[in-house]
Formats: sequence, C-alpha cells, structure tokens
Amino acid sequence: MLNALSLSMKNDKHPGFATRAIHIGQEPDAETGAVTVPIYATSTYVQQEIGKHKGYEYSRVSNPTRTRLEQNLASLEGGVASRVFASGMAATNAICTMYKSGDQVVCGNNLYGGVPRLFNQILSGYGIEFTYVDTSDVKNVERAIRKSTRMVYVETPTNPLMALSDIKAISEVCRRKKVDLVVDNTFMSPYFQQPIALGADMVVHSTTKFLNGHSDGLGGVVVCTRPKQAEQLGFVQKAAGAILSPFECFLVLRGVKTLAARMQQHDRSGRVVADFLTKHRKVKKVFYPGLPDHPQYDLAQKQMSGFGAMITFETGSLANANKMLRKVRVCSLGESLGGVETLISHPATMTHAALGEKGRKEIGITDGMVRISVGIEDVEDIIADLDQALAAI
Repeated sequence: MLNALSLSMKNDKHPGFATRAIHIGQEPDAETGAVTVPIYATSTYVQQEIGKHKGYEYSRVSNPTRTRLEQNLASLEGGVASRVFASGMAATNAICTMYKSGDQVVCGNNLYGGVPRLFNQILSGYGIEFTYVDTSDVKNVERAIRKSTRMVYVETPTNPLMALSDIKAISEVCRRKKVDLVVDNTFMSPYFQQPIALGADMVVHSTTKFLNGHSDGLGGVVVCTRPKQAEQLGFVQKAAGAILSPFECFLVLRGVKTLAARMQQHDRSGRVVADFLTKHRKVKKVFYPGLPDHPQYDLAQKQMSGFGAMITFETGSLANANKMLRKVRVCSLGESLGGVETLISHPATMTHAALGEKGRKEIGITDGMVRISVGIEDVEDIIADLDQALAAI
C-alpha cells in the first residue's frame, strides 16, 4: 500500500488526508501481514558483520516503529521528513539546539507557558536571546528581527487567548530576512492547518494532544522542509537521547488513523459549545476563532479549514472560575487537551502558572479565564454539564 501511495504522489495524484493518515508509514508488516505497525520493543539489532547491518543498529538512533511514525507525520504536514521526541517540549528544545550563543529568537508573547519557561530559565543561560512580540501583527515581527535573528517561533492559535498569526505573511518576512519560521500547530493539527504550505520552515507539535488523541501518551514531533534539518535533528535524537519510545510511537500511529474523523467531530461540537457560551449570561467573553466577532475571523477562514475544539472563556474572577470548575462532571478538570474526552482547565494556575501574575497580566490572561478542549462526547451532554456548572457562579 505504501508503494502504491508513494507512486501516486510522485504522479501528483495526492491521496486524501485520511488515506495518508491510515496508510503512509502504516503499511502491513512485510513479514507477518499484520495490519497495524508492530511495536519493535528492542534496544539493539544483530549485525551480520562489523560495519554491516540492515539499517538499524541501536534504538536510540533509530527504531522501525519510530521510522513508520516519522514517515506518517511528515506526510500529514507536507514535510520532507520528521523527527519525534519524548515530549512536545523536548521537540522544541531540539529545534533550539540548532542555534548558538549570540543568536536571537523572535517569538510570540502568548505561548504555552512551558515554552517561555524553557527559553527564559534554561536556554537563555546558554547565550540565546529571546524577544517576545505580539505576532498577530506581522509588523511587530519584522521590527524585532535583527542581524542576529535565526528563528521566529509562532503558536497559532495561541494558548489560551486564541489569537492568530498570519503564517503566510510572516513566512514572507522570514524568507526575505533569511530567518527560519517555526510554527507550533498543536491546537489545529495538520487536518485543519498546513503551516508548511503557507511557508513555514518547520512545524512542531505536542503529539500528546490531537495527534495521539486519547490522553494516554506523551510525545513531540518536528516536521522538516529540508533534509539538512532532519539530519541535524536526527543527530540530536542520537546524541541527547530524548526519543519517543516504540510503544508511544505505536500509540500515536493508532491515534492518527482516526485523526480526520475525530477532528471533524471536535470542530462540529466546538462550534456548538462556543455558540452556547456566547449566549450564557454567566460568561463575560468567549475566545474562539470560529466566532464572527473574533478580531481575526477572516484570517481564520483563510488560513484554517476548520476552527477546532479549543475555547477560552471569561468567568469574571478566580472565585467564579473555582466555583464552576468544582461542579463539572462530564468535563474533566485537568491539564492538557486534544483527547476524545472534554478537558477543562484553569490557565492561570495550570498551563501558565510559571509566567507569574505580572507576566500573565501583561499578555491578558486573567484569573477568571477557563479553557476547554471540547471532546467527542454527545455535545448535548457537554453543554448540559457546562450549564449546570456555570449555575454555581
């Protein structure tokens, strides 16, 4: 199946997204005919003689299950190759190892809280400079780029404020300035957003989220547009060792097979829940790119093929948020997102706690904000749960 699909792609007859998700890198096992990719739970491989092996020598360097997943994810994002890591943060860290002391990185001022923690508290100590700007305005990005700039790092939509960045416009600036553009595509998944097609040089995901989709495994991936990038990141896998285990690779391969179907349901329910929240008297404001009153609604329609499952809303205070979150029953209070179950969280004390009160205030994250990752349960049950929980305010 892989050979047939690869041949058709060479002939410019690209298989559809769901077909690639199920078949690219996921062809039946050559030895047994197994439909699912085997978990190669081995640390090492027998070599025929000194310096001669069948492509695999040690599983920190490469593993057949991992190879299959990397082929699959590269295909879904339209890259030439991908490299998977033990977490989304390990993937982001691996990208930064491609730069050196004295280099500057321009990045969004509203990223997942763990990213500025990595940048400010670890990597800045090695001499890399990080400059934070509102990337929803491409002029801010262009003004921040200097001769020492090597990367622009964008998350779109942002976590948790759901602000969008114009990937195509930023990529044109980066290309002119000879700077790499890296896009975190975790919130949208490759099903709804294709950053590489819009000009990105690399795409990063926490595979823990929508790609896996079942809240049962950690992982990260970097999708590359140039072989040199994949070569460098492959060396990082070998040298630093923060690789994704064969079992975790298997879980993502399994999850990706239903990615198209899941994202369609996430999107349908997300729109319904967002509409419900905008009309609820206890909700002060809703942040969702699929709402016509979102300031970048037109960009969302142009750059994304769906609006997704991520919604943030304002309850008005920490006390209100706490009252509501204590009452949810169908929704699960916890960090993370992208699972089949609806997950609900409190950014100020969870994902963005590390920013501190001042840091959160600077970018507009309040104590009353609640973020919801709409699952694929019956949407009527999600709404009924939110309604009864909001009644506690």
